[in-house]
Amino acid sequence: MTSDGDPLAADVRSAYLPRVMDSKISKALSVFGGVLITGPRYCGKSWTGLRHSNSALFLGNEDANSFAALNPMDALEGERPRLIDEWQDVPKLWDFARRDIDLSNRRGMYIFTGSSVPPSNSTSHTGIGRFARLQMKTMSLFESGDSDGSAKLSDLFRDGAVERRPSRMDYPRMVRLICRGGWPAAIGMDDGDAASMSQNYVQSIASMDLSRVDGRKRSASTASLVMKSLARNNATLASVPTIAADVGGSGRGASELTVRSYIDALKKLFVIEEQPAWHPSLRSRTRVRSSPKRHFTDPSLAAAALGASHEILMRDTRTAGLLFESLCYRDLSVYASAVGGRVFHYRDDSGLEADAIVELDDGRWGAAEVKLGYFEFDKAAANLIRLKEKMIAGGAPDPSFLMILSASGGGSRVRPDGVAEVPVDLLGP
Repeated sequence: MTSDGDPLAADVRSAYLPRVMDSKISKALSVFGGVLITGPRYCGKSWTGLRHSNSALFLGNEDANSFAALNPMDALEGERPRLIDEWQDVPKLWDFARRDIDLSNRRGMYIFTGSSVPPSNSTSHTGIGRFARLQMKTMSLFESGDSDGSAKLSDLFRDGAVERRPSRMDYPRMVRLICRGGWPAAIGMDDGDAASMSQNYVQSIASMDLSRVDGRKRSASTASLVMKSLARNNATLASVPTIAADVGGSGRGASELTVRSYIDALKKLFVIEEQPAWHPSLRSRTRVRSSPKRHFTDPSLAAAALGASHEILMRDTRTAGLLFESLCYRDLSVYASAVGGRVFHYRDDSGLEADAIVELDDGRWGAAEVKLGYFEFDKAAANLIRLKEKMIAGGAPDPSFLMILSASGGGSRVRPDGVAEVPVDLLGP
């Protein structure tokens, strides 16, 4: 149940692959009484939490859960910071920890991790002011060692420039990275074994996890169909009625209400994530589309939901392109969080759009288009320049950068038109 003095804890710490959010966790522990780290199962929350803690309680099995439920104060006892892993299995620990933080008035007492959102009535307090909330994603290419990080997002925001550097990225390698995913346990694995991990993950979600997340019984076959449809529409603005029609077209009727329930459950498990629409403050009357894009939190899950192997994706460039966009959204989100930013998408009623808008807390912004091949670069650059001109004409500040994020192209550079070309294996925080 606990890792106090456990040799395994030392082994995990010594084998730990650093994460971009490590500095944010350290900072949060110096300011707040506790830190809550959420994210999909197996994305590395436990390892990261253990890296920053001095004692731990691992929930998720019957013995540990029973002990914590019957002895909440004893469960929280240990050297600080204390990790409480998968806290949603015993939600009452949250209220006890919050009270302990209030009474002791100390910082850096707890690290809670969770791979699902517990029911809203399971705790009596939100933890505002006591817990900092951080969301972890699967490993970016920089974190997994598949990007050298030479084209830093922070540098792009500073001067919009990147150095000329060669890239090792090409289409076959990109497809392998999609199918492997950013799971820490998959790094260095054989391609087939890594793909099997994601396939088992998707099967587990359909057969067990969706019903456990909120206690509502759900059909495994319907769950599989919903995930398959979401994967087919990955990184798009597909509506719930579109997903419902797709599921119904498989010969199994599904109402929009049912499909929405499944999607909400997938979001609570951090399997599906929404990329919000960007709403710049403009004087123009341009109507901006407000629908979010949906992504699987890791592109390997979308590939697994489709039953798409490396060989299949190699032949299906359209699907590979949509999954590559999710990989880029994940990496941009990880890097943006390190510089105080978020990643949006943009689309207006004139048809002008951008795959990613990175906006910082201070209002600075940059735009990116995601492209598989260099043959699309000129069109993407022209689109980005048109977006820039429209935003400036509407009263927005100049963008810090315009970028084409790619799976090929030879290397990083700034084009004569000012648009940066960055292969994804060079991008970093």
